[in-house]
Amino acid sequence: MTRPCIVQFGTSRFLQAHVDLFASEAMAEGQDVPPIIVVQTTGDPARAGRIGAFGRPEGYPVLIRGLGEGGARIDRTVTVTSIARGLSAARDWADLETLFVERACYVACNTGDSGYQVDPADRAPTVLDGGNPPRSFPAMLLALLHARWRAGGAPVTLFPCELVLRNGDVLRRTVVDLARAVGGEDAFLRWLEGACHWVNTLVDRIVSEPIEPVGAVTEPYALWAVEDQPGLVMPFTHAAVVMTNDLDRYERLKLHILNLGHSWLAQRWIDAGRSAGATVRQMVADPATRAALERLYGQEVVPGFAAHRLGEAASAYVAQTMPRFDNPFLDHRLSDIADNHAAKGAKRVGAFLEWVAGADEPPAMPELSSFAARTRGAAGVEPDGMQIR
Repeated sequence: MTRPCIVQFGTSRFLQAHVDLFASEAMAEGQDVPPIIVVQTTGDPARAGRIGAFGRPEGYPVLIRGLGEGGARIDRTVTVTSIARGLSAARDWADLETLFVERACYVACNTGDSGYQVDPADRAPTVLDGGNPPRSFPAMLLALLHARWRAGGAPVTLFPCELVLRNGDVLRRTVVDLARAVGGEDAFLRWLEGACHWVNTLVDRIVSEPIEPVGAVTEPYALWAVEDQPGLVMPFTHAAVVMTNDLDRYERLKLHILNLGHSWLAQRWIDAGRSAGATVRQMVADPATRAALERLYGQEVVPGFAAHRLGEAASAYVAQTMPRFDNPFLDHRLSDIADNHAAKGAKRVGAFLEWVAGADEPPAMPELSSFAARTRGAAGVEPDGMQIR
């Protein structure tokens, strides 16, 4: 019998140090984890070297570097051996289609900020015919799912890892709408919507550097929050994988503490004149800045969560966040965080203020209100999802 596999769309260093690493560690514990087949979706020649490097029997390194409990330095290497093979959608489409039809049981993906956009050339009935690779990821996924359904294959479970709110719902809607637009059969549409599992997830890990051709440098902290649903069976278990019926809680903690703190530091950096090359670590090493950030968390952010009965969870997340800011191995530039500053401020701060205002007894938040007002005038407003920047 052909062994089932996990088909992963995306070759990013993030996935290498997140899902792929978790799967490898689960394998090392003796779990029967399906092998991972990595698919390059973009045809980017700069990443072509990774395809050949995936699946090497010796695996690839992930360097875990940062601060642990009590400020102890962590600097260790994990060898990841969960990936069996790399494929290029552009070059290996026929092999990918056969593999997907016969072996795919799970799909993982992280295709970047524009990964769910459908190329106009893919909005044609021929996308369901197979034979040639579509240009965009949703159309690739649709074509492969249609081929599997047509061959009588079992439904698959999909774990999107893009930084998009309720990413499973968004990806399902994108693929189903495209299927309907190109004339997908009613039975196929029912199979897509009702039989396949489209899972909402939240990923939280800063992966700071690539190692060429394959490998990455990452922080110790890691979280993959997965929204439970009836009939969902995970491909493996891991300490960093949390099954939850309240994914919104994890999204808010990340967005309104980690990401909010990043944007607050970026605003302080802007106000101070934008010194070249400044990093998060350098900012929080300044006593006045650190004290102001800790005061913001303690006097406004945590009380805001407490108004919704999440004060204890927020305090614990703040305690995890500060060592991440202090990471001596991570050069997290304020200039990167400040990209699309107004849009990020609206989601990270403005949305938090609105959420807290709806509580029965909302606390006063003068600093956050002032911060929100300052970011509204920033240039370059573009949606950015929920990025860790």
